[in-house]
Amino acid sequence: MDAITNNKKCNSARHSEYWQHLCQLAEQPWSLATLFAQDSERTTRFSTQAGALYMDYSKQCIDERVLSNLLGLADSCELSVRIKSLLQGAMVNTSEERAALHTALRLPATEQLQVGTQNVAADVHESLAQVERLSERVRNGTWRGFSGKAITDVVNIGVGGSDLGPLMATTALDEWADTAIEVHFVSNMDGTQLDNLLKHLNPETTLFIISSKSFGTVDTLSNAKTALSWLLATAKLRAGTEESVLRRHFIGVSANCEKMTAWGIHPEHQLQLWEWVGGRFSLWSAIGLAIAIRIGINGFKELLAGAHNMDEHFAQADFSENLPVLLGLLAVWNSTFLQVNAHTVLPYDGRLEYLPSYLTQLEMESNGKSVTQHGERLDYDTCPILWGEIGSNAQHAFYQLLHQGTQQVSCDFIACVRRYSDDATNESLQQQHELSLANCLAQSRVLAFGNAAIVDKDIEAASDTDKYKYYRGNQPSTTLLIDELTPHSLGELIALYEHKVYVMASIWDINPFDQWGVEMGKKMAESVHTAMQQGGDAQFDTSTNQLLQQIKLLS
Repeated sequence: MDAITNNKKCNSARHSEYWQHLCQLAEQPWSLATLFAQDSERTTRFSTQAGALYMDYSKQCIDERVLSNLLGLADSCELSVRIKSLLQGAMVNTSEERAALHTALRLPATEQLQVGTQNVAADVHESLAQVERLSERVRNGTWRGFSGKAITDVVNIGVGGSDLGPLMATTALDEWADTAIEVHFVSNMDGTQLDNLLKHLNPETTLFIISSKSFGTVDTLSNAKTALSWLLATAKLRAGTEESVLRRHFIGVSANCEKMTAWGIHPEHQLQLWEWVGGRFSLWSAIGLAIAIRIGINGFKELLAGAHNMDEHFAQADFSENLPVLLGLLAVWNSTFLQVNAHTVLPYDGRLEYLPSYLTQLEMESNGKSVTQHGERLDYDTCPILWGEIGSNAQHAFYQLLHQGTQQVSCDFIACVRRYSDDATNESLQQQHELSLANCLAQSRVLAFGNAAIVDKDIEAASDTDKYKYYRGNQPSTTLLIDELTPHSLGELIALYEHKVYVMASIWDINPFDQWGVEMGKKMAESVHTAMQQGGDAQFDTSTNQLLQQIKLLS
């Protein structure tokens, strides 16, 4: 298929009648308390389900008119065509002139996806077979270090999506781990994480995964170089060689085989990425090797199957019942029309502690754009500032601002319904889980209705003399309930947010698959580093020059 912006199949939503209607509706006063009081069927109307996920969006500042116009907005930019283009391998990443085929990474082995002359699905499953082969060697103890001892620890060295995705998923699914092998993650270029970790690891039994699409990322390669030096310092005392250490202690995951080979990664231990895999969409690929090592290849395949299930829902469900479409449209309504320019993700489950960080990259790196796919400047707001935290921690950190601050913030509450149900003997854990669920529902209620939420006579309402106890409410939120957190349901949840990002980008007519905004800073760092090493007078701005001089004086 042609690039979706180079043919005339897809239109911009910006100049549609629905956009204008939404602008007018946004100017009206919105009161969640009033909306609920006027409509007893509201919750039924504004909730839907797919797979293991149930979504209640009735606490968003919308009514039937808003929803109808948002759905019209989706039709006006021919969202269905854009979805088909994404899933079939069209050139949706227009600035880099390639597809964005993360959905192909979770296609079943029985399916085919022909892009040009290449059967992408066959390539994906060949790579998945490599992941299975290498992960099983580590898990069953046949992978040995330079001294002949079995691997006990695996360190994933990556940054951005090569770190955030595997870290988030491995942490969330750690109770599915069926191996004693520990998996660790290192991303920071200053060496703090790696230094602290190496103090506790045995070089004879530690395996490193170097995950870098380009295999040129300075953050990742600086950590990898230090890890190699650490290994060699011990291996040489035991008559090991550098070639043996590289072969026995390093796996590479990259789209650049030449650079992996030049660095010293043995060809049998090189796992392939493709240019059409964006880093923040890559945990489904060989980047997920750390996940497969920790929970097993069957668990990893269940993660892929869950994501594929959401892909099919995204492609087939009517937009009025389509979870990613609705979640994306609501985000557009809040950010672009209501100008709610902050969004927080609040999982009420400790296993999802890294989900907010993962979604921060997914959404802000994808949709933090200010020009259309045609290079035209936007005259409307796109991606909001996103952050989040486990709900119980967040309640004691920034909920004060959510409840009584001056900023409008939209929220996603995420909770798992069933937990500890197979442990009938541990009543305390079950009660803790119920308490967490109760807090999730209570906080979304108070955020929506403020002081009007009070129905318990034991809860004191604000009087005219103590306005500091007043809760204004009217903070919009969506609640996502997950039947039970499993590899399959986590796959559905992650894919839901991936497709949400694409829906938002389609309405805004931006490219969510490039990230040029991070490139200049990295290149500038090379110039500053060169100046730092060479000394002398730097030729930057006066602030940077002065800071370099101060660093030189203190070094």
